[in-house]
Amino acid sequence: METVYHRTVHSETGQPPIERWLGSIPKPLPLPSTADLREAFLWSEFRTVTKTATVSLHGNSYEVDPSLAGMRIELVFDPFDMTDIEVRALGTALGRAVPHHVGRHAHPKASPETPAEAAPPTGIDYLKILDARHTPRTPPRASTTRP
Repeated sequence: METVYHRTVHSETGQPPIERWLGSIPKPLPLPSTADLREAFLWSEFRTVTKTATVSLHGNSYEVDPSLAGMRIELVFDPFDMTDIEVRALGTALGRAVPHHVGRHAHPKASPETPAEAAPPTGIDYLKILDARHTPRTPPRASTTRP
């Protein structure tokens, strides 16, 4: 291919195929935009939205628009940043998936729990007291140096 076909003048075009192909390449080569380059390296997963408008992705739960319940959607994301996930359906962007945080559930009329205040320091050094009682009762250590 390289030594004969690409170098021989073609009967229809009047040019060797390699020259015709190289002549069709724009100079300089256009570079992709930053957005296109980022899009090329994003990952994609398909999920079905639950009745509660959530989806699971790699062990994490995400909330999506409630109108998508029951639909099969595409989640497009950067695997190194699982906080920014785009939701698509039928090739159309439909917003973002938000990380779902389950908080503590309580009755609306129940008063909120407040943590107990820390007790004021007593000024007693318990370790010093224990050491003072323990040291006199402990036999002296044998010397570890050799004669």
